[in-house]
Amino acid sequence: MSSFLRAYLVDPAELRARVGSGNEGAVDEALAYFGPSLDRSDEHFADEITQGAPTALEALRAVVHGGPFSDSEDHAFQYAFAYRRLCWLVGQPLEVDSFGPFRGNWLEVVDEGLKAYGITAVSVADFQCGGGLPTELPHCDVPSCSTWSAEDCGKALDRFEQAERAGRTPAPEREVAEAVAEIVRWLRLAQRRKDADIVGFVS
Repeated sequence: MSSFLRAYLVDPAELRARVGSGNEGAVDEALAYFGPSLDRSDEHFADEITQGAPTALEALRAVVHGGPFSDSEDHAFQYAFAYRRLCWLVGQPLEVDSFGPFRGNWLEVVDEGLKAYGITAVSVADFQCGGGLPTELPHCDVPSCSTWSAEDCGKALDRFEQAERAGRTPAPEREVAEAVAEIVRWLRLAQRRKDADIVGFVS
């Protein structure tokens, strides 16, 4: 089975202003932005919705209003997808050509490529480990979510640039090198935005 990583450069203040805000205008904004894609999502998850899962719009409204949430863990995925939509809405989708689709331990392999440059402040495998949803949302394994803070992004970019200046530029296999280069582009964007986090989801 293949997985996909999707990542977004997000202003955490803008995200917090929507999640649990109770602002129905944030729901209307998301509905206007995503429109028909919510209907397509409902068609894709029609069986789960028949069994009691919220629709995409109902999940968005629950995330914005801080509930109510379904008591069933089987339905938690809808709230995680709603949170991802809010990250997309307020943030900037990042280039993820190296991360979808992928199989097996690819994220751990890329992490080893990062470590070759001395980068340990961030880990793409963390996006698959989960635990990064806001605490008020139900736990969800898939999609999993994690966040790289602006501070950690800055540390990671500093280590990469130090390695380059010192001439320590390891030559991992081409696919890993391309993935590392893609991540460095994320980090540079985060540096330019200042105080922006990177939020990643694996599904």
